Amino acid sequence: MPIKKSELYSSLWKSCDELRGGMDASQYKDYVLVLLFMKYVSDKYAGKSDALIEVPKGGSFKDMASLNKDANIGDSINKIIAKLAEANDLKGVIDVADFNNEDKLGKGQDMVDRLANLIAIFKNPSLDFSKNRAEGDDLLGDAYEYLMRNFATESGKSKGQFYTPAEVSRVIAQVLGIRDHATTSTTLYDPTCGSGSLLLKAADEAGVKISIYGQEMDNATAAMARMNMILHENPTAEIWQDNTLSRPHFLHPDKTLKTFDYVVANPPFSNKAWSTGFDPEHDLYDRFTDGIPPMKNGDYAFLLHVLRSLKSTGKGAIVMPHGVLFRGNSEGEIRRSLINKGYIKGIISLPANLFYGTGIPACIIVLDKEGAAARPGVFMIDASKGFLKDGNKNRLR
Repeated sequence: MPIKKSELYSSLWKSCDELRGGMDASQYKDYVLVLLFMKYVSDKYAGKSDALIEVPKGGSFKDMASLNKDANIGDSINKIIAKLAEANDLKGVIDVADFNNEDKLGKGQDMVDRLANLIAIFKNPSLDFSKNRAEGDDLLGDAYEYLMRNFATESGKSKGQFYTPAEVSRVIAQVLGIRDHATTSTTLYDPTCGSGSLLLKAADEAGVKISIYGQEMDNATAAMARMNMILHENPTAEIWQDNTLSRPHFLHPDKTLKTFDYVVANPPFSNKAWSTGFDPEHDLYDRFTDGIPPMKNGDYAFLLHVLRSLKSTGKGAIVMPHGVLFRGNSEGEIRRSLINKGYIKGIISLPANLFYGTGIPACIIVLDKEGAAARPGVFMIDASKGFLKDGNKNRLR
Protein backbone atom coordinates (compact mmCIF):
# COMPACT_ATOMS: atom_id res chain seq x y z
CA MET A 1 0.00 0.00 0.00
CA PRO A 2 1.19 3.57 -0.59
CA ILE A 3 3.05 5.47 2.08
CA LYS A 4 0.59 7.82 3.77
CA LYS A 5 1.28 11.51 3.46
CA SER A 6 0.48 11.85 7.17
CA GLU A 7 3.37 9.49 8.02
CA LEU A 8 5.71 11.33 5.68
CA TYR A 9 4.74 14.72 7.13
CA SER A 10 5.12 13.45 10.69
CA SER A 11 8.66 12.32 9.89
CA LEU A 12 9.48 15.65 8.23
CA TRP A 13 8.21 17.53 11.26
CA LYS A 14 10.38 15.44 13.58
CA SER A 15 13.40 16.01 11.34
CA CYS A 16 12.82 19.76 11.45
CA ASP A 17 12.66 19.63 15.25
CA GLU A 18 16.22 18.27 15.15
CA LEU A 19 17.39 21.35 13.22
CA ARG A 20 15.89 24.07 15.38
CA GLY A 21 18.14 26.66 16.94
CA GLY A 22 21.01 27.09 14.52
CA MET A 23 19.27 28.31 11.37
CA ASP A 24 16.32 30.24 10.01
CA ALA A 25 13.23 28.07 9.70
CA SER A 26 13.11 28.67 5.96
CA GLN A 27 16.44 26.80 5.60
CA TYR A 28 15.26 23.55 7.20
CA LYS A 29 13.90 22.37 3.86
CA ASP A 30 17.36 22.50 2.23
CA TYR A 31 18.55 19.76 4.59
CA VAL A 32 15.36 17.75 5.04
CA LEU A 33 14.48 17.49 1.35
CA VAL A 34 17.99 16.39 0.36
CA LEU A 35 17.78 13.55 2.89
CA LEU A 36 14.31 12.69 1.59
CA PHE A 37 15.73 12.57 -1.95
CA MET A 38 18.69 10.41 -0.87
CA LYS A 39 16.35 8.01 0.92
CA TYR A 40 13.94 7.82 -2.02
CA VAL A 41 16.49 7.16 -4.78
CA SER A 42 18.48 4.75 -2.59
CA ASP A 43 15.37 2.69 -1.79
CA LYS A 44 14.17 2.71 -5.37
CA TYR A 45 17.35 2.35 -7.44
CA ALA A 46 20.25 0.99 -5.35
CA GLY A 47 21.66 -2.24 -6.81
CA LYS A 48 19.62 -2.03 -10.01
CA SER A 49 21.23 -1.99 -13.43
CA ASP A 50 20.01 0.53 -16.03
CA ALA A 51 18.25 2.45 -13.26
CA LEU A 52 17.04 6.00 -13.71
CA ILE A 53 19.52 7.08 -11.03
CA GLU A 54 22.89 5.40 -10.45
CA VAL A 55 23.49 4.85 -6.76
CA PRO A 56 27.28 4.39 -6.53
CA LYS A 57 29.20 2.54 -3.85
CA GLY A 58 29.57 4.88 -0.90
CA GLY A 59 26.85 7.20 -2.23
CA SER A 60 23.60 5.88 -0.74
CA PHE A 61 21.38 6.54 2.23
CA LYS A 62 22.50 3.16 3.57
CA ASP A 63 26.00 4.60 3.82
CA MET A 64 24.60 7.50 5.82
CA ALA A 65 22.69 5.13 8.10
CA SER A 66 25.91 3.27 8.90
CA LEU A 67 27.62 6.42 10.21
CA ASN A 68 25.82 6.16 13.56
CA LYS A 69 27.60 8.74 15.75
CA ASP A 70 30.79 9.14 13.75
CA ALA A 71 32.77 12.14 15.05
CA ASN A 72 33.11 13.39 11.43
CA ILE A 73 29.48 12.71 10.52
CA GLY A 74 28.86 16.08 8.84
CA ASP A 75 31.84 15.78 6.50
CA SER A 76 30.98 12.14 5.82
CA ILE A 77 27.40 13.02 4.82
CA ASN A 78 28.72 15.70 2.44
CA LYS A 79 31.02 13.13 0.80
CA ILE A 80 28.22 10.56 0.42
CA ILE A 81 25.96 13.14 -1.22
CA ALA A 82 28.85 14.27 -3.45
CA LYS A 83 29.31 10.72 -4.76
CA LEU A 84 25.66 10.46 -5.78
CA ALA A 85 25.82 13.96 -7.30
CA GLU A 86 28.93 13.17 -9.36
CA ALA A 87 27.49 9.90 -10.65
CA ASN A 88 24.30 11.56 -11.92
CA ASP A 89 25.26 15.08 -13.02
CA LEU A 90 23.58 16.52 -9.93
CA LYS A 91 26.39 18.77 -8.67
CA GLY A 92 24.88 22.05 -7.58
CA VAL A 93 21.52 20.33 -7.16
CA ILE A 94 21.64 17.92 -4.22
CA ASP A 95 24.86 19.21 -2.65
CA VAL A 96 23.65 22.75 -1.91
CA ALA A 97 23.22 22.24 1.86
CA ASP A 98 26.41 21.88 3.92
CA PHE A 99 25.95 19.17 6.54
CA ASN A 100 29.26 20.16 8.15
CA ASN A 101 28.26 23.76 8.89
CA GLU A 102 28.96 24.37 12.60
CA ASP A 103 27.10 27.70 12.60
CA LYS A 104 23.86 25.99 11.57
CA LEU A 105 24.23 22.48 12.99
CA GLY A 106 26.28 23.04 16.14
CA LYS A 107 29.81 22.14 17.12
CA GLY A 108 31.38 18.88 18.27
CA GLN A 109 28.99 16.44 19.92
CA ASP A 110 26.02 18.76 19.30
CA MET A 111 26.42 18.32 15.53
CA VAL A 112 27.05 14.58 15.86
CA ASP A 113 23.89 14.02 17.93
CA ARG A 114 21.74 16.28 15.76
CA LEU A 115 22.73 14.61 12.47
CA ALA A 116 22.58 11.09 13.90
CA ASN A 117 19.04 11.74 15.15
CA LEU A 118 18.11 13.27 11.80
CA ILE A 119 19.28 10.19 9.90
CA ALA A 120 17.51 7.91 12.39
CA ILE A 121 14.19 9.54 11.54
CA PHE A 122 14.59 8.63 7.86
CA LYS A 123 15.51 5.06 8.81
CA ASN A 124 11.92 4.57 10.01
CA PRO A 125 10.49 1.43 8.30
CA SER A 126 7.33 3.39 7.41
CA LEU A 127 9.44 5.45 5.01
CA ASP A 128 10.33 2.57 2.71
CA PHE A 129 10.14 3.73 -0.91
CA SER A 130 11.51 0.52 -2.44
CA LYS A 131 8.16 -0.82 -3.64
CA ASN A 132 5.85 2.15 -3.78
CA ARG A 133 5.67 5.90 -3.70
CA ALA A 134 3.90 8.18 -1.29
CA GLU A 135 0.17 8.43 -1.92
CA GLY A 136 -0.65 11.35 -4.20
CA ASP A 137 1.37 12.53 -7.13
CA ASP A 138 3.87 15.14 -5.98
CA LEU A 139 5.99 13.79 -3.14
CA LEU A 140 8.66 16.47 -3.01
CA GLY A 141 6.48 19.39 -4.06
CA ASP A 142 3.83 18.55 -1.47
CA ALA A 143 6.51 18.09 1.19
CA TYR A 144 7.98 21.49 0.25
CA GLU A 145 4.59 23.21 0.53
CA TYR A 146 4.03 21.48 3.85
CA LEU A 147 7.31 22.86 5.19
CA MET A 148 6.64 26.34 3.81
CA ARG A 149 3.15 26.42 5.33
CA ASN A 150 4.36 25.30 8.76
CA PHE A 151 7.39 27.57 8.96
CA ALA A 152 6.15 30.71 7.23
CA THR A 153 5.20 32.29 10.55
CA GLU A 154 8.32 31.02 12.33
CA SER A 155 10.74 32.48 9.81
CA GLY A 156 9.06 35.87 10.08
CA LYS A 157 10.08 36.66 6.52
CA SER A 158 8.40 36.87 3.16
CA LYS A 159 10.53 34.88 0.74
CA GLY A 160 8.79 36.35 -2.29
CA GLN A 161 8.04 32.82 -3.49
CA PHE A 162 4.61 31.50 -4.36
CA TYR A 163 3.72 27.83 -4.50
CA THR A 164 0.87 26.58 -6.62
CA PRO A 165 -1.69 24.47 -4.72
CA ALA A 166 -2.33 21.10 -6.36
CA GLU A 167 -5.98 21.94 -7.10
CA VAL A 168 -5.03 25.09 -9.01
CA SER A 169 -2.34 23.20 -10.94
CA ARG A 170 -4.87 20.57 -12.01
CA VAL A 171 -7.36 23.20 -13.17
CA ILE A 172 -4.64 24.91 -15.24
CA ALA A 173 -3.58 21.59 -16.76
CA GLN A 174 -7.16 20.75 -17.72
CA VAL A 175 -8.25 24.13 -19.16
CA LEU A 176 -5.24 24.05 -21.50
CA GLY A 177 -6.57 20.87 -23.10
CA ILE A 178 -3.14 19.24 -23.29
CA ARG A 179 -4.59 15.73 -23.25
CA ASP A 180 -6.52 16.36 -26.48
CA HIS A 181 -3.46 17.23 -28.56
CA ALA A 182 -0.27 16.00 -26.84
CA THR A 183 2.25 13.82 -28.66
CA THR A 184 5.78 12.79 -27.77
CA SER A 185 7.03 15.93 -29.57
CA THR A 186 4.89 18.32 -27.48
CA THR A 187 6.79 20.94 -25.45
CA LEU A 188 5.81 22.45 -22.08
CA TYR A 189 7.50 25.40 -20.35
CA ASP A 190 7.25 27.28 -17.05
CA PRO A 191 9.38 30.46 -16.83
CA THR A 192 8.96 30.71 -13.02
CA CYS A 193 8.80 27.03 -12.18
CA GLY A 194 9.41 27.08 -8.42
CA SER A 195 9.41 23.53 -7.07
CA GLY A 196 8.19 22.24 -10.45
CA SER A 197 4.81 21.04 -9.18
CA LEU A 198 2.79 23.02 -11.74
CA LEU A 199 4.95 21.67 -14.56
CA LEU A 200 4.49 18.12 -13.30
CA LYS A 201 0.70 18.42 -13.00
CA ALA A 202 0.46 19.81 -16.54
CA ALA A 203 2.79 17.14 -17.93
CA ASP A 204 0.83 14.41 -16.15
CA GLU A 205 -2.37 15.66 -17.78
CA ALA A 206 -0.82 15.10 -21.22
CA GLY A 207 -1.06 11.34 -20.86
CA VAL A 208 2.16 10.78 -22.84
CA LYS A 209 5.80 11.70 -22.16
CA ILE A 210 6.36 15.26 -23.34
CA SER A 211 9.41 17.56 -23.20
CA ILE A 212 9.56 19.72 -20.05
CA TYR A 213 11.43 23.02 -19.65
CA GLY A 214 11.60 25.29 -16.61
CA GLN A 215 13.50 28.28 -15.30
CA GLU A 216 13.66 29.44 -11.67
CA MET A 217 15.59 32.33 -10.16
CA ASP A 218 16.16 30.97 -6.64
CA ASN A 219 19.08 28.53 -6.52
CA ALA A 220 17.75 26.23 -3.78
CA THR A 221 14.27 26.15 -5.32
CA ALA A 222 15.66 25.37 -8.78
CA ALA A 223 17.65 22.52 -7.24
CA MET A 224 14.48 21.21 -5.64
CA ALA A 225 12.65 21.37 -8.97
CA ARG A 226 15.40 19.26 -10.53
CA MET A 227 15.05 16.70 -7.73
CA ASN A 228 11.28 16.77 -8.16
CA MET A 229 11.60 15.95 -11.87
CA ILE A 230 13.79 12.94 -11.06
CA LEU A 231 11.40 11.71 -8.38
CA HIS A 232 8.62 11.82 -10.94
CA GLU A 233 10.66 9.98 -13.56
CA ASN A 234 11.26 12.97 -15.81
CA PRO A 235 15.09 13.00 -15.64
CA THR A 236 15.43 14.67 -19.06
CA ALA A 237 13.45 17.74 -18.00
CA GLU A 238 15.58 20.87 -18.43
CA ILE A 239 15.53 23.08 -15.34
CA TRP A 240 17.69 26.20 -15.45
CA GLN A 241 18.54 28.57 -12.61
CA ASP A 242 18.57 32.26 -13.52
CA ASN A 243 16.39 35.36 -13.85
CA THR A 244 13.87 34.64 -16.63
CA LEU A 245 13.07 38.26 -17.45
CA SER A 246 16.65 39.57 -17.65
CA ARG A 247 18.38 36.37 -18.80
CA PRO A 248 15.96 33.88 -20.37
CA HIS A 249 17.83 30.63 -20.94
CA PHE A 250 15.77 28.89 -23.61
CA LEU A 251 16.70 30.54 -26.91
CA HIS A 252 16.92 29.66 -30.58
CA PRO A 253 20.39 29.70 -32.20
CA ASP A 254 19.65 33.24 -33.48
CA LYS A 255 19.13 34.35 -29.83
CA THR A 256 15.37 34.83 -30.17
CA LEU A 257 13.13 33.29 -27.52
CA LYS A 258 12.41 29.60 -27.92
CA THR A 259 8.69 28.99 -28.33
CA PHE A 260 6.60 26.15 -26.89
CA ASP A 261 3.30 24.37 -27.44
CA TYR A 262 2.16 25.03 -23.87
CA VAL A 263 3.31 27.49 -21.21
CA VAL A 264 2.18 27.59 -17.57
CA ALA A 265 3.26 30.02 -14.86
CA ASN A 266 2.57 31.22 -11.33
CA PRO A 267 5.04 34.12 -11.08
CA PRO A 268 5.64 36.25 -7.96
CA PHE A 269 2.78 38.72 -7.65
CA SER A 270 3.44 42.42 -8.34
CA ASN A 271 7.23 42.14 -8.41
CA LYS A 272 8.69 45.61 -7.89
CA ALA A 273 12.16 44.71 -9.20
CA TRP A 274 11.13 42.91 -12.40
CA SER A 275 13.28 45.12 -14.68
CA THR A 276 16.51 44.62 -12.71
CA GLY A 277 19.33 43.61 -15.04
CA PHE A 278 17.89 44.80 -18.37
CA ASP A 279 16.23 47.72 -20.15
CA PRO A 280 12.61 46.89 -21.09
CA GLU A 281 12.54 49.72 -23.65
CA HIS A 282 15.32 47.96 -25.57
CA ASP A 283 14.33 44.37 -24.86
CA LEU A 284 16.39 41.89 -26.88
CA TYR A 285 13.47 39.48 -27.17
CA ASP A 286 10.63 41.77 -28.40
CA ARG A 287 8.39 40.91 -25.44
CA PHE A 288 6.97 44.38 -24.82
CA THR A 289 5.59 45.38 -28.23
CA ASP A 290 2.11 45.69 -26.64
CA GLY A 291 3.41 48.11 -24.01
CA ILE A 292 5.90 48.37 -21.15
CA PRO A 293 4.57 47.41 -17.70
CA PRO A 294 5.02 49.95 -14.87
CA MET A 295 8.48 49.83 -13.33
CA LYS A 296 7.05 49.05 -9.87
CA ASN A 297 4.76 46.22 -10.92
CA GLY A 298 5.91 43.23 -12.97
CA ASP A 299 2.67 41.28 -13.39
CA TYR A 300 2.29 42.06 -17.10
CA ALA A 301 6.02 41.57 -17.68
CA PHE A 302 5.62 37.88 -16.86
CA LEU A 303 2.38 37.62 -18.85
CA LEU A 304 4.03 39.17 -21.93
CA HIS A 305 7.00 36.80 -21.54
CA VAL A 306 4.59 33.85 -21.50
CA LEU A 307 2.81 35.16 -24.58
CA ARG A 308 6.07 35.68 -26.49
CA SER A 309 7.14 32.14 -25.53
CA LEU A 310 4.13 30.53 -27.24
CA LYS A 311 4.20 29.09 -30.74
CA SER A 312 1.72 30.51 -33.27
CA THR A 313 -0.76 27.82 -32.18
CA GLY A 314 0.45 27.75 -28.55
CA LYS A 315 -1.70 27.84 -25.44
CA GLY A 316 -0.82 29.16 -22.01
CA ALA A 317 -2.21 29.83 -18.55
CA ILE A 318 -0.80 32.16 -15.92
CA VAL A 319 -1.84 32.91 -12.34
CA MET A 320 -2.11 36.66 -11.72
CA PRO A 321 -3.40 38.92 -8.91
CA HIS A 322 -6.88 40.32 -9.60
CA GLY A 323 -5.44 43.79 -10.14
CA VAL A 324 -4.31 42.91 -13.67
CA LEU A 325 -7.99 42.87 -14.71
CA PHE A 326 -8.75 46.50 -13.92
CA ARG A 327 -5.61 48.58 -13.27
CA GLY A 328 -5.21 51.48 -15.70
CA ASN A 329 -2.42 53.48 -17.40
CA SER A 330 0.18 51.31 -19.16
CA GLU A 331 -1.41 48.10 -17.82
CA GLY A 332 -4.79 49.14 -19.23
CA GLU A 333 -3.19 49.78 -22.62
CA ILE A 334 -1.49 46.37 -22.63
CA ARG A 335 -4.74 44.67 -21.61
CA ARG A 336 -6.69 46.43 -24.37
CA SER A 337 -4.11 45.44 -26.98
CA LEU A 338 -4.14 41.78 -25.96
CA ILE A 339 -7.94 41.62 -25.97
CA ASN A 340 -8.14 43.31 -29.38
CA LYS A 341 -5.69 40.74 -30.77
CA GLY A 342 -7.78 37.92 -29.31
CA TYR A 343 -4.92 36.40 -27.31
CA ILE A 344 -6.90 36.19 -24.05
CA LYS A 345 -9.26 33.23 -24.35
CA GLY A 346 -10.58 33.06 -20.81
CA ILE A 347 -10.34 34.37 -17.26
CA ILE A 348 -11.06 32.30 -14.14
CA SER A 349 -11.55 34.31 -10.95
CA LEU A 350 -10.18 32.37 -7.97
CA PRO A 351 -11.03 32.52 -4.24
CA ALA A 352 -9.02 34.73 -1.90
CA ASN A 353 -6.51 33.27 0.59
CA LEU A 354 -5.69 30.36 -1.71
CA PHE A 355 -1.92 30.67 -2.07
CA TYR A 356 0.92 30.31 0.45
CA GLY A 357 2.58 33.65 1.08
CA THR A 358 -0.36 35.89 0.16
CA GLY A 359 -4.06 36.18 0.97
CA ILE A 360 -5.08 38.36 -1.99
CA PRO A 361 -7.52 37.02 -4.61
CA ALA A 362 -6.06 35.88 -7.90
CA CYS A 363 -7.17 34.71 -11.32
CA ILE A 364 -6.05 32.38 -14.07
CA ILE A 365 -5.63 34.06 -17.45
CA VAL A 366 -5.89 31.57 -20.30
CA LEU A 367 -3.99 32.53 -23.46
CA ASP A 368 -4.45 30.97 -26.90
CA LYS A 369 -2.77 32.15 -30.09
CA GLU A 370 -4.61 29.64 -32.28
CA GLY A 371 -7.56 31.35 -33.97
CA ALA A 372 -6.91 34.53 -31.97
CA ALA A 373 -7.80 36.93 -34.80
CA ALA A 374 -11.32 35.50 -35.07
CA ARG A 375 -11.97 35.22 -31.31
CA PRO A 376 -15.23 37.04 -30.54
CA GLY A 377 -14.71 37.65 -26.82
CA VAL A 378 -13.33 36.43 -23.50
CA PHE A 379 -14.92 33.50 -21.68
CA MET A 380 -15.17 34.37 -17.97
CA ILE A 381 -15.72 32.08 -14.98
CA ASP A 382 -16.34 33.27 -11.41
CA ALA A 383 -14.94 30.56 -9.13
CA SER A 384 -14.36 32.96 -6.23
CA LYS A 385 -16.84 31.10 -4.01
CA GLY A 386 -15.67 27.65 -5.06
CA PHE A 387 -13.55 26.85 -2.02
CA LEU A 388 -13.39 24.76 1.15
CA LYS A 389 -11.88 26.00 4.41
CA ASP A 390 -8.64 24.22 5.33
CA GLY A 391 -7.25 25.62 8.56
CA ASN A 392 -6.39 29.25 7.98
CA LYS A 393 -6.27 28.82 4.17
CA ASN A 394 -8.87 28.20 1.49
CA ARG A 395 -8.71 25.28 -0.94
CA LEU A 396 -10.15 25.37 -4.44
CA ARG A 397 -13.00 22.89 -4.94
